[in-house]
Amino acid sequence: MKWSEISIHTTNEAVEPILNILYEAGASGAVIEDSFERMKVRENQYGEIYELNPEDYPEEGVIIKAYLPVTSFLGETVEEIKTAINNLILYDIDLGKNKVTISEVNEEEWATAWKKYYNPVKISKHFTIVPTWEDYQPVDTDELIIELDPGMAFGTGTHPTTVMSIQALEQTVKPGDVVFDVGTGSGVLSIAAALLKAGKVLALDLDEIAVTSAKLNIKLNKVHDVVTVKQNNLLDGIDEKANVIVANLLAEIIIRFSKDAYRSLEKDGYFIASGIINLKRKEVEDALQDANFVIHETLLMEDWVTIIAKKR
Repeated sequence: MKWSEISIHTTNEAVEPILNILYEAGASGAVIEDSFERMKVRENQYGEIYELNPEDYPEEGVIIKAYLPVTSFLGETVEEIKTAINNLILYDIDLGKNKVTISEVNEEEWATAWKKYYNPVKISKHFTIVPTWEDYQPVDTDELIIELDPGMAFGTGTHPTTVMSIQALEQTVKPGDVVFDVGTGSGVLSIAAALLKAGKVLALDLDEIAVTSAKLNIKLNKVHDVVTVKQNNLLDGIDEKANVIVANLLAEIIIRFSKDAYRSLEKDGYFIASGIINLKRKEVEDALQDANFVIHETLLMEDWVTIIAKKR
């Protein structure tokens, strides 16, 4: 089979929503080339640091590469992707250069090209993200391993918003807690909550393909006895209460359902709001406080913000 590589030159702010658009369009596998990675000073805080090749990264902004099968409908699919990306402007998302290019790759190139970007990465005190094809042995006895296949669902769990969400879960989840993961995507946050000994995790996503991918990753990590995946629009129709709610979504969506999150939490429960670009931080904080939350802690990484809010 032949594959078409779609390359989108955009901004860090637009990465998550564009990945979702590509995901829904049926893309298989994705690569994020972030210019910031070339300049970032890496402290050896959690484990091994890998040397990066500057030629793999753009001079500015972010390049997202995804792979679509070459079919008779490819042209229409690409046009739909372009239109959906352009519509993100309606949500005040900066698209940067917004340059889209298409090139053809064969099966062998597609199968191996993107794997060079992914290595085991220790992202927090306890968690290490490991691609499924890597033979990785834990370094510490208390190390928690999350296995992900980026060809099965977008992301390796190393994007700043995901890393901070997992670090926030480490701070807030206690054994036996009920956790809601709203907009679960690949299911990585639900897996993390289960490995932190949550008693029950409810993973919610509106997208049917995301639900399928989350179920596969959750089964791969052997936490399907704790995690239930459900197709659902945010917290609509969810009557149960949680001790912790985590949502790695767009700032606008977090603002929209912050009052529902408050309603769905037990007393002294935590709402972890992530996926927030720094420019939107004040808007989200105002919405959370308006919903009667107290800002418990704010995590910062690059240009991203994760807010841990507590129910009064």
